[in-house]
Amino acid sequence: MKLVFAGTPEVAVPALDALISSGRHEVAAVVTRPDAPAGRGRRLVASPVAERAMEAGIEVLRPLKPREPEFLERLREIGPDCCPVVAYGALLPRVALDVPVHGWVNLHFSLLPAWRGAAPVQHSIMAGDEITGASTFLIEEGLDSGPVYGTVTEEIRPTDTSGDLLTRLAFAGAGLLAATMDGIEDGTLKAVPQPGEGITLAPKITVEDAKVEWSAPALRVDRVVRGCTPAPGAWTVFRGERLKLIQVTPVPERTGLGPAEIAVGKNSVHVGTGSYAVELLWVQAQGKKPMRAADWARGVRIGAGETLGA
Repeated sequence: MKLVFAGTPEVAVPALDALISSGRHEVAAVVTRPDAPAGRGRRLVASPVAERAMEAGIEVLRPLKPREPEFLERLREIGPDCCPVVAYGALLPRVALDVPVHGWVNLHFSLLPAWRGAAPVQHSIMAGDEITGASTFLIEEGLDSGPVYGTVTEEIRPTDTSGDLLTRLAFAGAGLLAATMDGIEDGTLKAVPQPGEGITLAPKITVEDAKVEWSAPALRVDRVVRGCTPAPGAWTVFRGERLKLIQVTPVPERTGLGPAEIAVGKNSVHVGTGSYAVELLWVQAQGKKPMRAADWARGVRIGAGETLGA
């Protein structure tokens, strides 16, 4: 088939690579978000998908909105059979959805209908799920509600951050998306409507969502930190300044600390929660680089009875 691939961040690149190297389909163009300012100089930088497409000599389309007449005209000129999508980052209007014969097929990083929305991986970790995966589905105008072509499953490991899990799903999902394109082309794959039960939503994680509540149980604290790493980054407050929490681990045998109470050992920092303690492993103070929590604690000289949080 002739394909127009839509995607923007690094997590979409493995899928684009899989389609380019498949040898079975032609990636005629890529649709991605416009270049965005980045770095200290705030210079405009192309998206990771745009960079990969340019390396491969593929035309790059960067509409501000995918309903722009110029973009729609070019899409019709290309005449794609199907448009695979991975984390494009903009809503597709009906006028665009109707262009390809086989529609727009999205690779979504959850087992639909669970975790529909912008942050499925973060929510699955924060909810304590043991299994997640990726799904390919036909895009409709509803939120991730279209019929599903296929899925792959992935175990959530006890120490997985959302970054770790998303990386694995990006590569597993790339194979799924390529196989979905093959099945659509040869007619062996039909999309199946999603069940009406088991629907959960995964809205974007805000900075406020990433604030650690020390009255919560230790397992919840651990899940919030892992789910919000690397972005937007879990955090708390120490002496009136924000402290980023990069890695913690629950310590069931460490009891006796009140919620948010800090206990500093020779090479350890424990904080009380609503159940037992967690050990802080890596933190980042405002304006500082990430460091081991024990080194941070020695530097700030934590006094007896000090706490984290507002």
